[in-house]
Amino acid sequence: MLSSTWNFIKRHKRKFIFTGVFVGGVYLLGKYAQRKIQEMQEREAAEYIAQARRQFHFESNQRTCNMTVLSMLPTLREAIIHHLNSESLTTLLKTKPANKLEIWEDLKIISFTRSIVAVYSTCMLVVLLRVQLNIIGGYLYLDNSVTKNGMTPLAPPDVQQQYLSSIQHLLGEGLMELITVVKKAVQEVFGLVSLKQSLSLQELEQQLTQIRQLVEDDSSKYKGLSWYMMPDEENTLASQACGLTENDVTTIKLLNETRDMLESPDFNIVLHTCLNRGFVRFLDNMAEFFRPPQRDSTPSSTPDQLSHVSLPLAKIIPIINGQIHSICSEIPSHFVQDLLLIDQVKEFAANVYETFSTPQELQK
Repeated sequence: MLSSTWNFIKRHKRKFIFTGVFVGGVYLLGKYAQRKIQEMQEREAAEYIAQARRQFHFESNQRTCNMTVLSMLPTLREAIIHHLNSESLTTLLKTKPANKLEIWEDLKIISFTRSIVAVYSTCMLVVLLRVQLNIIGGYLYLDNSVTKNGMTPLAPPDVQQQYLSSIQHLLGEGLMELITVVKKAVQEVFGLVSLKQSLSLQELEQQLTQIRQLVEDDSSKYKGLSWYMMPDEENTLASQACGLTENDVTTIKLLNETRDMLESPDFNIVLHTCLNRGFVRFLDNMAEFFRPPQRDSTPSSTPDQLSHVSLPLAKIIPIINGQIHSICSEIPSHFVQDLLLIDQVKEFAANVYETFSTPQELQK
C-alpha cells in the first residue's frame, strides 16, 4: 500500500510540486493583498480623520473671524466718529448761530463722508480679517497636526500677536487716508448741491455711484484699495536695518504673504463684491425713509412708488448721518450679516486656509 502510494507520488511529482507552489503562491498573494487592503483602509481612515479635523478647525476658525469682526466694529465706529465729528455741529446748530448755513454745509459733507467711509472700512475689515485669520489658522493647523521633528513653530504666540496688530493700520493711518479721499469725492459731488434741493432715492444712488467711482479711481493710482489696509513694506519691521529677531523675520514673512493676497485679482473681486452688497444694503436702509405715507388699506410701497418720493437734502442729511450706527454695529445687523454670508467671501476664505494649511512638501 505504501509502495503504491509512493510510486503514485513519484509519477506525479511535478504536478504535486506545481500544485504546492501554486497554492503557496496564492496564499502568500492573498496575505499580501490582505495587508495592502488593510494599509489602504488605515490610510483612508487616517486621511478622512485628518480631513474631518481640518474641516472642523476651518469652521471653528470662521466663527472666530465673525466674532472678531463684530468685536472690532465699535473701535472702528468710534475712530470714524472721532475724525468726522458731526455731533459737535448738530449741537452748535441748536444754539442758532449766525453762520447757520455754513455749519449746515459742513454737516452735509461730514455726514455723507462718514457713512460712506463706514461702508468702505467695514467691508475692508471683514475681508482683511478673513485673510489674516485664515493664514494664521492654516499655520496653526500645521503646527498642531503635522510632526515638526523639533522644528520651530510656524506661528508662535508672539508672532500671532505682532502680525494681527497690523490691523491697526486700517483703524489708524489707513482710515485717515480713506477719509481724505472720500471727503474730497463727496465735496466734488455734493459741494454745490443746495440744501433745499430734493433728491429721490434713485438720484441719491446715482450720487453715491459717482462718489464710488472717484474714490476707487483715485485709489487705483496707488495700489488699489489695499493701500488702506496694509502699510507699505518700508513702513513695516522690514525697514529695520538690524536687530531683527527670529519672530520679527517670521512676522515680516506673514505680512508679505498677506500683502500678496491683498494685491491678488481674487481678493479685489471679493472686496468689490462686498462693497456692492454693502452699498445696496446702505440704500435699503435709506429706502425706509423714502416711503410715501401709508393708509391702512394701501399696500406696501413698490420700487416705482419709491422712485417718485423725494426729500430735501436738508432732511436727508440727518438720516445719512445716523447710518454709521447700523453699519458699524457690534450687534449682528443686516448690514454685517449680509457681508459675512456672501458666498464669494466664504469660498475665498476656504482657498486661503487650504493654501496655508497644506504642508509645503505637498504643495511642491
